[in-house]
Amino acid sequence: MNKDIKILAIESSCDETAAAVVVNGREVLSNIISSQIDIHKKFGGVVPEVASRKHIEAINWVVESALKEADLELKDIDAIGVTYGPGLVGALLVGLQYAKGLAYALKKPLIGVNHIEGHISANFIEHKDLEPPFVCLVVSGGHTFIVYMKDYGNYEVIGQTRDDAAGEAYDKVARAIGLGYPGGPKIDKLSKEGNENAIKFPRANFHEECLDFSFSGLKSAVLNYLNKMNMTSKEVNNADVAASFQKAVVDVLTDNVIKTCKMKSVDKIAIAGGVASNSALRNNLIEKGAEMGIKVLFPAPILCTDNAAMIGSAAYFEYMRGNVSSLDLNAKPNLKLGER
Repeated sequence: MNKDIKILAIESSCDETAAAVVVNGREVLSNIISSQIDIHKKFGGVVPEVASRKHIEAINWVVESALKEADLELKDIDAIGVTYGPGLVGALLVGLQYAKGLAYALKKPLIGVNHIEGHISANFIEHKDLEPPFVCLVVSGGHTFIVYMKDYGNYEVIGQTRDDAAGEAYDKVARAIGLGYPGGPKIDKLSKEGNENAIKFPRANFHEECLDFSFSGLKSAVLNYLNKMNMTSKEVNNADVAASFQKAVVDVLTDNVIKTCKMKSVDKIAIAGGVASNSALRNNLIEKGAEMGIKVLFPAPILCTDNAAMIGSAAYFEYMRGNVSSLDLNAKPNLKLGER
């Protein structure tokens, strides 16, 4: 197919209302994001009801802004891509219903996209020559996966968290030491002032064949440490706590994804999701990867957060395989990776 395929993509799975226009899965003409971070800060986390209402308020102008920045009209679009899971059901429904309305009115194909597949596809935008197979580490506030991407649309989950996502643990620890929300960037920044070896926090390890994660025990260990220090009237060095906690998270993420590369004989790691912006994770993976002859790739920070460009990229590859959704597509808050 020689014709350029222009996808209008919509993302509303959590607390960002986003729209983008993406050409051929790799070229971004626009990527508009309306974030609700400031709204949810006072609650210490995302409130689903509030998020849904804010999506309703923002979605129309976000889509119009994406088209305007791309210098296109709706008639120029070849297909509508939209996140339909996983995520907050109310938030998902806002974007999905809007996309379905557009697809119906314009008589354009509707392409439902898995949010996790979108995060993985962000690397195709950043690295134009990237092709499968590769291993992807997806780490965000709601998700932690190690995925072996054998081919486009062909995903094998090698490891995943059994409880808290890595980003969720960051948020909870940040709240405990008074940093506020969102916790990831704040802990990353404070860690640079601390000693990462000051406190020995636990790393959850399962049997050798299992590369799953568990961060609930680590989070509890940090809370127990803080309580113990408080009960004995000892001063807490928050920078040391942040650095030691972060090292525990980064160590286990790095170890497991490197093991996956060995197991699958792959020499490329792509990182995706909000925690992919974490400086310690990036530096550790690059260092360990270099020792093993493994190339580590990551998207620009704007493509690590929830955005619609990544959804447009994933939608393009679905479109090229003929995977078009019907207009009765419903939101699936617990959608699994690779599930159709």
